[in-house]
Amino acid sequence: MMRRMLAVVAAVLLTASLAQAQDASRTLKKIGESNAISLGFRDSSTPLSYLDGDQKPVGYAIDICLAIVEAVKKDLKLDKLDVRYVPVTSSTRIPLIANGTIDLECGSTTNNIERQKQVGYTYTHFLTASRFVSKAAAGLRTIEDLRGKTIVSTSGSTNIKQASEVNSAKGMGMTILPAKDHAEAFLMVETGRAVAFVMDDVLLSSLIASAKVPKDYVLSQDAFSLPEPYGIMLPRGDVGFKKVVDEAVATLFKSAAGKANYDKWFNAPIPPRGLTLNVPMSAALQKAYAEPSDSPDPASY
Repeated sequence: MMRRMLAVVAAVLLTASLAQAQDASRTLKKIGESNAISLGFRDSSTPLSYLDGDQKPVGYAIDICLAIVEAVKKDLKLDKLDVRYVPVTSSTRIPLIANGTIDLECGSTTNNIERQKQVGYTYTHFLTASRFVSKAAAGLRTIEDLRGKTIVSTSGSTNIKQASEVNSAKGMGMTILPAKDHAEAFLMVETGRAVAFVMDDVLLSSLIASAKVPKDYVLSQDAFSLPEPYGIMLPRGDVGFKKVVDEAVATLFKSAAGKANYDKWFNAPIPPRGLTLNVPMSAALQKAYAEPSDSPDPASY
């Protein structure tokens, strides 16, 4: 009788333990059952996440996500794991993570406290400040130079919020237009619909390098923010999935492959036009690689 009771208790405890593990790893459970993982990507966040000449998602963040895919495949002991790419925008990326449509968002997304109420983040893979690009002939170099002018930023980004806050706090009288994506925003500057495009400096550098006449454009001296952390988004509160993801990213960062991946996208010719951005890894990012962190606080880097 006692043995039977112990067996029942053990079975109950085991069932509870498995239920807790499944709850903590609901994304892993879904991936294991479907043999597929869904990656959100951006179409014009060069060089982090964009479409190459064959309309294939590529980039620095995409390669980090693919390293995560391999770790998930190993953790689930799968012979094969299909990768499904899902296009996202600044406006759709958070809802698509929150509702489970995508498992990872592989792009250029700032990690901040407000967003952490809806989604989770793995370790920071880039640090960028919010600046503006304008035509060199316009002579715009500082934020004050934008007073009373029409500017643009990408809808749903932290940058458009920062520009709006500065506009209000300093009474600058700027007209701030929303664009659906980075390519449209840059085109608005190119065609004169706006004098400046406020966005993360690394993305602006890539857009300048890709322009018909790169020397016609210049980055601002002033920044709207401290260097902010980019992180790959994942479902909020999924402890088991985050553990696998974090371990994969930390392993990559601390290996020779991590630095090689950075140089591949920032210091070597990239598709589709073979442009080289020449953006050396900053001291702050070197520290983030050596001591991985998912902190949303720019001051911690």
